Parts: sequence; C-alpha cells; structure tokens
Amino acid sequence: MSKALKMFLFGILALSLFVVAACGGTDDASEEPAGSDTEEAEEQPADETEEAVELDGQLVVYSARNENFVQPLLDKFSEETGIEVLALHGADPLQLQEEAGNVQADVFISNDLGALEFLNQQGLLQGFDPEGVESIDEQYRADDNAWIALSARARGFIYNKDMITEEEMPKSMEDLFDAKWADVENGYAITRGGNGGMIGNVSALRYEWGDEKTAEWIEAIKENAQGIFEGHGDIRRAVGAGEHAFGLVNNYYYHQQLEEPTDNNVGFIYADQGEDQMGAIANAAGVGLVSGGPNEENAKAFIEWVLQTENQLAFVGESLELPINPELDPPYEAAISFSELKIQDMPLKELGNYFEDTKALIEDSGLDLELK
Repeated sequence: MSKALKMFLFGILALSLFVVAACGGTDDASEEPAGSDTEEAEEQPADETEEAVELDGQLVVYSARNENFVQPLLDKFSEETGIEVLALHGADPLQLQEEAGNVQADVFISNDLGALEFLNQQGLLQGFDPEGVESIDEQYRADDNAWIALSARARGFIYNKDMITEEEMPKSMEDLFDAKWADVENGYAITRGGNGGMIGNVSALRYEWGDEKTAEWIEAIKENAQGIFEGHGDIRRAVGAGEHAFGLVNNYYYHQQLEEPTDNNVGFIYADQGEDQMGAIANAAGVGLVSGGPNEENAKAFIEWVLQTENQLAFVGESLELPINPELDPPYEAAISFSELKIQDMPLKELGNYFEDTKALIEDSGLDLELK
C-alpha cells in the first residue's frame, strides 16, 4: 500500500470518528482470504454458544497483518455483534507511538510479537483479564494480557525442486554467510528489512549471536541475494515460477505455494534443525488492546470474542499458520506440528526488547530501503 493511499484511508477513518462524535458518540494489519468453516463452528463446545451481549458503536482496528487474512475476521465480528469496524490495514506499529497524544486505534493486530511487546513496553497497550485467555499459554501473551498471540510459524527455506536439490540447499541461517549462494542459478530471495517477519528474524539472531555477527549476516544476505522483495508472498511465487532457486520465508508460505494450481513443485527446509544448531526461529501473530482507545469496551469485547474457539481458528483462517492453542487442530492439513520441530530457545516476549534497535540495525545496512 502506497503512503498516499494509507494517508487517504486514515483521513477517511479520522473523519468517520469525528462525525460519530458530533452525533453523540459511541458506547465506548495479497494472499488467500481467511475464514472459518461452518461445520467446525457447529462442533464447538456448548459453553461458547451463550446468548450474545447487545453491542453497538464502532471499533477502530490498526493492522500490520495481511489484509486478506484480517478483513474476513473483522467482517465476521461485525456481523455477529453489530459493531461497525473501521480498519486501517498496512499500519506500522510506530504509528501508535506517533498518535500517543491523540489515540485513534482501539486494537492493534500484528504478525510480530516483537512489535506488540515493544508497544506494551512503551505504555501504548493496556492489560485486562479477558474471558478465555487461559486457553493461550502464558509464554504467548504479555504478563498483563495487553497482547495475546493466536497463531505461530517458523522460518526456513522454500525451494524450487526443478532448480536445486534438498541436499544442495542451505540448512541454517549461518549457511547464508557463504558467498557461494550468489553463484547459484537465479540465486535466492529475501524480503526487505522493514518486513515484520524479517525484523523478527534479525531480532532472534541478535539474541543468539549478538549485534556484530548479526550485522555481518545482514550485509551478507544483502550482497548475495539476487532478489529482495516487499513481502514473502512475492518470494514464494517467484520461487515457484523458477525466478529464484530458493527463498527465506515463514513456513506457511510453502503450504500456500503447494495449493497453487501451477508452479507448485516446491520443497521446504526448516532452518537449524541439526543437533548443534539453534533451532528454527519462531514468531507469532496476535492482538493488542490499545491504551486509551476511543472505544475501549468494544475493543475488550473483540478480544474476548476472538478468544472463542471458532474465532481463534478464524484468526488463523487460510493463512496456513498454526494455532497457538494446543487444543486446536489447524483448519487445514498441516505437514508438521510445532511440537515436532526444534525451536530456538528464546522466549518470544524477548523480541520486544530488540524491536526498536533491530529496525535501526536494518536501516543502517540499507536492507530496509532497497528492493531488487
């Protein structure tokens, strides 16, 4: 989304809020669309079919998550509650910081727990004790429940089987230091540094390696990658089409490419699964309650609503991520569960401690600005 379009949408959002206030006020984030299956919803426990509370007014949602995953969820909430949802997609977490003196958003949805915890540390999110929060393990939510994770993924390499074999592929993040990958036919692809998944990736490496080695890694991938793309969806399509031999992505993009009618002869390597390796870098998507938002009660109602079983699955939707809730099976046939993977030994909450400095490290390298 262009900066001009973002400003246009934000202007519409702000104008709408102004008109509502003038009339008496209210009751106080390019892939496959999300959704939940009706039959799955019918199978949920009876205690989640309680009579709905009467709600009205508006909810303002800022989202850094893919619009095609988020909008169907918001539409479902609006249809079931009567609350009008105003959504700003493609929002940057730092926009909340810029608007701290004039809070516009009620809820922030992010693909990166680092961003959510950073906002929480800045006092821009607020905690409460929502019904259903116990279904999410404490390691996947803020200490005060100011943010709650709902779906997870791991980092690795999607590759074109017609161009490179599994044996020839890199097996770890450290392997990307090797300049030989620049000589592979059509080379490999990465996302720009400002992408939320890449910020989380670099933050995890800073935790594991320290800043000096991580900065060297950024320089190496910037130099050796033959493609730097805006998003991971661009990478998986380019690899599937043979424009690049492999790419660094989150695992669910591999599953998305497998579902394409063509260009689907791809494989996937989960990174760092060896005995002496750190384990795959993991991250999660979740939702945060904005401090001082104009529609706080509706925001709390939304978070309690999304914690219902069928709506946790709707949050995952067709993103092909995995539900954080261990009691839920993915709403698709998953090739592997998180329990089968070796995951980096880092509390995901730690990502918030690295978020701001990671952005600066990436920007200093130029990876945030250059596409190729």
